[in-house]
Amino acid sequence: MKKELKIYLASPRGFCAGVKRAIEIVEKSINKYGSPVYVRHEIVHNKQVVEELKHKGAIFVDELSDVKDGTRPVIFSAHGVPKSVPKEAKLKNLSYVDATCPLVSKVHRESEQLHKNGYEILLIGHKNHPEVIGTMGQLPKNSIKLVETKQDAENLNNKDFNKPLAYITQTTLSVDDTAEIISTLKKKFPKIKGPIKEDICYATTNRQTAVKEIASKCDIFFIIGSRNSSNSVRLVEVAKKAGCNNSQLMHSEKEIPYNEIENSNTIGISSGASAPENLVQKLLSHIKKDRKVSIEEVIVAEEKVVFKLPKELN
Repeated sequence: MKKELKIYLASPRGFCAGVKRAIEIVEKSINKYGSPVYVRHEIVHNKQVVEELKHKGAIFVDELSDVKDGTRPVIFSAHGVPKSVPKEAKLKNLSYVDATCPLVSKVHRESEQLHKNGYEILLIGHKNHPEVIGTMGQLPKNSIKLVETKQDAENLNNKDFNKPLAYITQTTLSVDDTAEIISTLKKKFPKIKGPIKEDICYATTNRQTAVKEIASKCDIFFIIGSRNSSNSVRLVEVAKKAGCNNSQLMHSEKEIPYNEIENSNTIGISSGASAPENLVQKLLSHIKKDRKVSIEEVIVAEEKVVFKLPKELN
């Protein structure tokens, strides 16, 4: 007799509208221009997605200088790029398609507007994440100061700034951690200006809310996603904070911990915004081999967001 196991499946999970759009841009570009097309950086942070697109005819490069055939189009990743990248593409006469998520582009436009209006800008985000590099690269060097932690916010002083102050944020942060940092900033700088509509994207917020809803009921929580996926790594942290200490990132190299599953009565499962649903289904079918599983899907929001493709692909 198989032992019973209850699985809570978080919803929404997996692909967000920005990721779907970015993948579609690569596929449609291959259809329109033939292969290969070049993609600067991973189009989204997921190994399986990148491998599948390679098979279809995409070549992934780190920089434009790695593009071997200048007659082929280049696609910029969903995380956004510094202004210097399209500039370099124009100098090299490369044709390019920009797959930056529209919600990241919104943050870029905010930063430009604030800069134009004479604000000093703080960006709440993670150093070296491509989205942060892209956002900071919208403006001249040193126009944006990075704030990574509550401690960073504490360490700021009024005398560091001689202009009015504003903040923007990376789109894939922990909602709760960011709220703490913002409240620290507001205490220190009561006049600081924030975005009209917050920068953390709807998909990040929804996935974290769903995980919070379930975490305290679970012996283990699996988040499916890649190690370099900011929103997936945040989901693991959120699950731990919300009451499931044994929360793990299931990335492509990680073995399924069958012995831990064997000793569990309830498991939570979600996936980051760049993780394909078939990875969730694969994990479920592995678990079902040894256990009698009942699944409850916990839905906290319906996502109906769809982003238009760039006009050159319509």
